[in-house]
Amino acid sequence: MIFESHAHYDDEAFEEDRDELLSSMQEKGISYVINVGASIQTTKNTIALTEKYPFVYGAAGVHPSETAELDEEKFHWLKEQCALPKIVAVGEIGLDYYWEEPEHDVQKKWFERQLELAREVKLPVIIHSREAAKDTLDIMKALHAEEIGGVIHCFSYTKEMAREYLNMGYYFGIGGVVTFANAKKLREAVEYIPVEHILLETDSPYLAPVPNRGKRNSSLNLPYIAEAIGQIKGISDEEVIAITERNARKLFLGES
Repeated sequence: MIFESHAHYDDEAFEEDRDELLSSMQEKGISYVINVGASIQTTKNTIALTEKYPFVYGAAGVHPSETAELDEEKFHWLKEQCALPKIVAVGEIGLDYYWEEPEHDVQKKWFERQLELAREVKLPVIIHSREAAKDTLDIMKALHAEEIGGVIHCFSYTKEMAREYLNMGYYFGIGGVVTFANAKKLREAVEYIPVEHILLETDSPYLAPVPNRGKRNSSLNLPYIAEAIGQIKGISDEEVIAITERNARKLFLGES
């Protein structure tokens, strides 16, 4: 069974067929789904999904691009949600310098606060880092994020950066981009990263893998990602699926 470590099924892209799609997941080989919050509202939506579907677990957090909405009251609410039994991570949190807003100082402030929140509530983090490699790593080192643990979602940096996060004990979320023809840098990183530190993810509805690139993504595309990783690592798809499921169960569900 495949463990989907990062999806956004509360997204409006799934409005017409969400229940039908999610209800079909387990019979199509998906064991668990982590639905990931990206704002206060999407964290609320995520909690609702975890309450409706037994195999859906959640992450509570505010994406860097949404951090301007945060204040002390909302941050306190976020902390309270982390006590829910099916909230298994703080995320997605981090830095995103692709867009100019919010200001970098705002992003950094709430990234640091949410890292400390994860430490306090003893949950792993789901890290979003886009065009912010150095600042992300610097903050994580300064706050000793190796003590918190988690996954670098949609990893897109070099194998040298991968080494830094491996030294901190982090996992790497690998999704549809690994199937793209222009993903040479990512494939080199995947070749370097031990499969024991890889998680399968889609970031649904975004970043669908080849042969469905450009279409709405879903967890049903995960076999294409497993196949691509297997080809890079020289192992079977089945091995990739089994090992990454074990990795995700260990990180999110606390299984040994």
